[in-house]
Amino acid sequence: MKKEDLVAEFVHFLRVEKRLAANSVEAYRRDLVGFLGACGVNSVEELGGITPAAIVEYLSRLQKRGRSVASLARHLSAVKSFFQFAFREGWLAWDPASELKSPRHWRRLPQVLSRAEVEKLLQVPEGNTPIGVRDQAMLELLYATGLRVSELLSLTVSAVNLGLGFLICTGKGGKQRIVPVGAPARRQVLHYLASSRPKLIRGKDHGVLFVNRRGGKLSRQSFWRILKRYAGRAGLGKKIGPHSLRHSFATHMLEGGADLRVVQQLLGHSAITTTQIYTQVVQDRLRAVYDQCHPRAGKRRVEESWPSGLPR
Repeated sequence: MKKEDLVAEFVHFLRVEKRLAANSVEAYRRDLVGFLGACGVNSVEELGGITPAAIVEYLSRLQKRGRSVASLARHLSAVKSFFQFAFREGWLAWDPASELKSPRHWRRLPQVLSRAEVEKLLQVPEGNTPIGVRDQAMLELLYATGLRVSELLSLTVSAVNLGLGFLICTGKGGKQRIVPVGAPARRQVLHYLASSRPKLIRGKDHGVLFVNRRGGKLSRQSFWRILKRYAGRAGLGKKIGPHSLRHSFATHMLEGGADLRVVQQLLGHSAITTTQIYTQVVQDRLRAVYDQCHPRAGKRRVEESWPSGLPR
């Protein structure tokens, strides 16, 4: 049986027995074709030569090409499903992928801006237009509070108490939390409320704090375009995402000595294990500064010359 027939049989299995959606079937087919091609498999007889190490090596090559964890997990899922099917059909005497674990548990560290980069970003919006004032207020408030983008865009005017310096945020699962707001963000939001928002709502007030040009609620897609535009103007030399300011807020809080439990409450994380990823970011940044600045830090990893039998 040739490679094309192997793929066709597997695709039929996915469609008829597994009843996967058409897009999922096509993704699995594409991933499998790539895998078999990379391993030099052209017939059913050559399947037996594939080992777990070969599968791991294939995923490693994909990772080096910049594939995301989600993409790697999907590739492995396709490969594992194929080998399960091949073993069931009697094409193989054993399943080389049966013991491989999904890389979904790999945690990618969040992209964090330095304090200087945040300052550059916050200074980009022009403060002489209603939209510019709005954008300044949004970015300032996002960095000051660490809100999720969805939480920011759902804020109502009544949920923000600028006099006392806090806001009430409704997060995941409808859970509410109180988040303090610093003075710079309070001033910027107050300026927006007094000078720009009335011009944007045009007498049709729906209660949402940040509105679009037509006075309606901003979408996540619109905010993402706004953030990308300002990041480009600021000349930030790194890829950022909608939650970059949230990640930066958490990291800078921990760098400043904040307790992890406090940061957890401010972010609205139900489990502290979710918040702990930021401690790894802080440790990595400290290590990078140490390696760069200390005259005897050393660039070579200690593990490379660690004596055998000595505890690490």
